[in-house]
This record gives sequence, C-alpha cells and structure tokens, in this order.
Amino acid sequence: MNFFEELKWRGLVKDVTDEEGLKDRLKSPLTCYCGFDPTGDSLHVGHLQQILLLKRYQMQGHRPIALCGGATAMIGDPRPTTERALQSLDTIALNAESIKKQLAHFLDFEGDNNALMVNNHDWLSKITVLDFLRDYGKYFNVNYMINKDIVASRLDSGISYTEFSYTILQAADFLHLYETYDCQLQIGGSDQWGNLTSGCELIRKVKSEAKVYGITSPLITRSDGSKFGKSEGGKSVWLNPKRTNSYEFYQFWLNTPDSDIGDYLKRLSFKSIDEIIEIIDNQMKQPHLRIAQKALAEELTLLVFDQSGLDKALKITETLFGGDIRSLSSSELKDGLYDAPKTVLSEDCELTDLLLLTNIAKSKREARELINNNSISVNGLKINEPTTMIKKEDAIDKELTVIKKGKKYYYIVEFK
Repeated sequence: MNFFEELKWRGLVKDVTDEEGLKDRLKSPLTCYCGFDPTGDSLHVGHLQQILLLKRYQMQGHRPIALCGGATAMIGDPRPTTERALQSLDTIALNAESIKKQLAHFLDFEGDNNALMVNNHDWLSKITVLDFLRDYGKYFNVNYMINKDIVASRLDSGISYTEFSYTILQAADFLHLYETYDCQLQIGGSDQWGNLTSGCELIRKVKSEAKVYGITSPLITRSDGSKFGKSEGGKSVWLNPKRTNSYEFYQFWLNTPDSDIGDYLKRLSFKSIDEIIEIIDNQMKQPHLRIAQKALAEELTLLVFDQSGLDKALKITETLFGGDIRSLSSSELKDGLYDAPKTVLSEDCELTDLLLLTNIAKSKREARELINNNSISVNGLKINEPTTMIKKEDAIDKELTVIKKGKKYYYIVEFK
C-alpha cells in the first residue's frame, strides 16, 4: 500500500483536483502546504487532523510548509452563516506568533526535508489595490466565484466584498509559494475545497505549464451529530497547555464514544494499519476496557504535551479513579478537577457549615445525614463526625481541600 492509498484507508481523502496525477507525483519528494488563520491565540483539536497530515507528508520525505495567515485572518474565511467580526492588526500579529510556536511543536524544522513556517502578511501586505485588481482579480470570473459552495450559501443573507475576496487572497498565497518554494500541493479540510481549486486555477492561468494539486480531507464529525472539538462540558479543547491542561486533553479522547473511536484512530494515530486493526478488533471484543480510547489518548497527549504531560495526565486519572488523592499536589488537583465547583475560605470552618456554604447540602439536617451516612470524604478520607473542623493546616499543600460527595461528585475548597 503506497502513501496515497494509506491516506484513503485512513479516511483522509475527500476531493482531489487530479487524483492520478497526484498519485504519480507523490512518488518523489514535493513541497506541500496548509494554511492556518490566526483568528484566535491558539489552535484546537479541530485543527489537529491537518497539522498531523503535514507531519505525515514530512515523514514520507516531502517538505511541509505551515502557513500562518496573518493577512487572511484580517479578512476571515467566509462562514455559512454571518460575517466574521474583523480583528485589529495587533491582535492578529499576537495570535500569529502564538500559533507559530504551536505548529513548531509538531513539525521538524531541522532535517533534510525541513519544514517551513511562513506568514502571508509578509507578501500580501505589500500588494496595492491596483496590483490586486490587475495581477490577480482579472483571473477570477465572478460567475465562477459565486458558484463556490460557501459563497452561494451566503447570497441570500448577503456577503461583503471583503469576504468575497478571501478566495483570491488564498489563491495568491498558493501562487507565491509555488513561485518561491516550488510548492506544488495544497492540503486542507473539505470546507476549503473552493479555495484550493481557486489557487490551482490561478497558477494554471499565470504559469501555463505548471502542474499543481489540491487535496482535501473530510472534516471530523461525531456520529451523534454533536460538534467535534468540545468537551462534555461544552469547552473547546485547545492545543495550548495554558488553556487546556494535559489531563483535560487526555480525558477528552478517553471519553470518545465507541461509535467514533475507530474513525478517530485511523485519522489521527501514527500507528501502522496492522496495529490499528488489532486495536479496533480488541476494542470490539472488550469495549468496557476502552482499549482504543486509551491508545489514542496516550498517543496524542504524548505528541501534544510530551512525556511529562502524559505522565501527569495518567497520574491524575489513576488517582481520581481509585488512588490516594493526597498523593496529588494542589496544582495537579486543580488540573484534574478543573470543572469542579470551587469555594474560597479565609478561615477554618466546621464541616456541616461548609457543606451548606458549598451548596453540597441544602440544610444542616441534610448535611448531617450525608456525613452520618458516610457519603462525605475530605481529601480522600471518610468523615462521619459533623463537627469536624476543616482547617487550612490540613489542606493539601496548605491550599486545597477536596470534598467528595458519593462516588463521583467533587468540590474544591481553596484557602486564602
């Protein structure tokens, strides 16, 4: 099975401008690129498939270019619904720097086929209005543009010329990369098909003998129709450890439904086909062991957060689901119980009063019943005396106390 056939097996091929031509071209090294607009200061798991695709191409001996859209982010790729809010140049510049650092974590910038990181603001910002119209706009037929799916979907609700021109700017990117780096392939999600074909068409018209390609991969979706990239609590799962810690990230993949895990494993894992088939087979035989979920969670957490991040995620997971909670530091507890209700205390407090203060109990009577029924644990220890004092000096790192109600409800008490 060659590289292109493997991409198909993994579900990473949707549309190709010239499938047979690309298959043949991939037999020797080429330069490919994928763009990432810095509309925020971090990429998220929704970007992961394209990032890892660049990595796959590099592992096959091809040269990847990660394009940070410092200019196109100022315009915004048209959405199916409404116009994007425009951001300032300063905000975009800060976002671009953050995303550059994130992308550098995944690609090899030192090897023989070293990756490149470029920012399209470096060349698009130098194009004047007249240059844009004469050198690029004249190659785009308006009827052709309005038939693009994303533009057509906005014709009734309205689309500004600003967003309408986005596809021309992205096409100019492909032309620039072709002329500067001999980049012959653009990859992207299926929602980028219109932009990819525009780039190929522009190069064909400007460089009549040039041969370039575009290939898209299906967007990752969930089988139940819910949006991919959100945790169970509705939070976005970021690739920035300051926004999503390694435990949250690990748990996101560990909680993948059985109906989705096979697809995610094929698309996002670097394990061999034989390994993936074996994992999925074992998963089907013993789904309660979550073999596939653990395999993908460990691989991706290691890739994004390195070994220390994976070790931390595993330690917190094992401890919260059966270990001694006192073995965790206050910082590890904050990561592991990031979504638990939190209460701040400035002085010691009787447990009964604390259960009221934290809304664990609605009345003192209910609080005493919970305690007497052994339903309350403090820092992993069952407490059956209602008058027990919860003290700062007994807190973990003299900072946090963890109260657990029943088997799965956690509450954080932070001493100041």
